[in-house]
Amino acid sequence: MASQPVEYFAGLMSGTSLDGVDAVLVGFDGSRIECLAAHHLAFDERIRGEALALHRAGHNELHRAALLANRLANLYAEAVAALKVSLDGTPTRTIRAIGCHGQTVRHAPDQGYTLQLNNPALLAELTGIDVVADFRGRDIAAGGQGAPLVPAFHDAMFRAPTTHRVILNIGGIANLTDLAPGRPTTGFDCGPGNMLLDAWTQRHLGRPFDEDGQWSRQGSALPALRDRLLSHAFIALPPPKSCGHEQFNLDWLRSLLTGDERPEDVQATLVALTAAAIGAAVVRHCGQPDEIYACGGGARNGALMSALAEQLPGCRRIATTDFLGLPVDQVEAAAFAWLAWRTVHRQPGNLPAVTGARGPRILGALYPA
Repeated sequence: MASQPVEYFAGLMSGTSLDGVDAVLVGFDGSRIECLAAHHLAFDERIRGEALALHRAGHNELHRAALLANRLANLYAEAVAALKVSLDGTPTRTIRAIGCHGQTVRHAPDQGYTLQLNNPALLAELTGIDVVADFRGRDIAAGGQGAPLVPAFHDAMFRAPTTHRVILNIGGIANLTDLAPGRPTTGFDCGPGNMLLDAWTQRHLGRPFDEDGQWSRQGSALPALRDRLLSHAFIALPPPKSCGHEQFNLDWLRSLLTGDERPEDVQATLVALTAAAIGAAVVRHCGQPDEIYACGGGARNGALMSALAEQLPGCRRIATTDFLGLPVDQVEAAAFAWLAWRTVHRQPGNLPAVTGARGPRILGALYPA
């Protein structure tokens, strides 16, 4: 059977870690997925600060949100332009559509909504390319959590016929996908990923993140604090479940501190929290996987990966998705390129067993160029 003609889709992801925009160009032929180009565009402090501020009600927030959406659309267009340059002059018209997630500032599926800042109409105007956006809304309308959406892509990209794999995405929030042979794909948010680690680093060191976990290695995890953090109600909830800044933020962290802790010890404890929450989720809901592959920014944190290995000593391989051919910082953006491909071809993009939706749904809204 001859393969279908290759179609090219761009994927754009800016996640809860607020580090910037990851952009990829992906080719699909109906059976094969190939990443052809990638680009990262860092957020400046102004964008990062405004996005964080919009997680809470504030003065003139609707106006501020609209202005930030416009700034993001311009950055997204810049990222797409960089992809085109890396393609050695491939014409714009060969890119069928852009899948753009937008920047999450509120996630409240229990109240029937999620909000990702974006201006897809402006992005279509700036790039001259069709844009697919608002991926999460339809799943929530169907009674789901609207997240995580990447497990469907993990299933298409990483499932192995005889090997039990778990794909672990450690962005601002950590979520996992369970790919067990002979069983339906499942997945859910585990709890904090980089979100608290980055926020605590920014507050005390003025850096965007703790590179390779070097600062956390200078401290010692505090067992009593770790246990207080692990007592958060979300961590014990059964899936389907999703979370965000609403559950895990610096105010929550400060409420559990005595004030006598050394900052580096708190950082080490946050590493222990993330690893323990992930480890508990794997043991409770996935059984004993053969392999775990991590992606997202947390996969580059050596201290966190070591702590995770200690939590799951029975797993024969804990590595990054680089080992499977897709670099850790490209997986989520590639997922939204794939979801855009599904939308354009009117195929469902959610997994009801993951999100809790009433059934499969075609996700996203199309903004023609």
